[in-house]
Amino acid sequence: MLTVQKRLIDFLLPHVEHVTISDVRIGLGYTAIKISSGHGGVAWTPNSLAPSCTYFESAGTLIGRPVKELLTMLGNEVSDLTRAVGLATANAVLASLPSPPTLKEEVISSLHITHTDRVAMVGYFGPVIAQLRKTGCQLDILELNDKHSDTLPPEKAGDALLACTVAIITGTTLINGTFDGLIAGLGEPRAAVVLGPSSPLCGNVFQDTKITHVAGSRVRDTDAILRIVSEGGGTMLMKRYLDFETVLTR
Repeated sequence: MLTVQKRLIDFLLPHVEHVTISDVRIGLGYTAIKISSGHGGVAWTPNSLAPSCTYFESAGTLIGRPVKELLTMLGNEVSDLTRAVGLATANAVLASLPSPPTLKEEVISSLHITHTDRVAMVGYFGPVIAQLRKTGCQLDILELNDKHSDTLPPEKAGDALLACTVAIITGTTLINGTFDGLIAGLGEPRAAVVLGPSSPLCGNVFQDTKITHVAGSRVRDTDAILRIVSEGGGTMLMKRYLDFETVLTR
């Protein structure tokens, strides 16, 4: 359904009437967009299933196009990579708008998780896992990549989502198209966080969902991010040029 993606497109379209694309980098780990205002945005680059050496059919035509054309790619029903370009564009536009009020406390700490909580984590956030283990909570990790030995098999995902008191969901689910299904599978968690650099800092579009926090990134140095993405870098190399922020959805 791509519900949040389409809400985000509708929210941002009025702000991009005369804005164009200045640069596009589709890197191995992340995709980065620079718009004509100088602002930048990033989103995770999904693994390509391209049948040839061309990964993106519109390559070579993107720079100079109206931002609205790339923004609407976020609503593409077929291609994860097209949605990644759209989400990076959305994050660049969000960076150009006045910043919404942000949570002062680090997001996981703000949840005050204890041993009585059951936490469902969608995506493998290594540093967050270590932080959660110290609380003594029951932690269920749902991850498509099977290289981790401490994750649940897919058939257990439904039980974990339904029973959790806190959900932590990677922003990449907005790219791979699984976000709506995951949210539908949640029971009544007291908190649900969309987490990671791809996550759009726009609480408005998550209203009427069970999401309570969006913890994403705002690009501080666009040119540095473009360079790192082009050279195959990821979060650890980008983080000095990003501001990590959390917005509330209600």
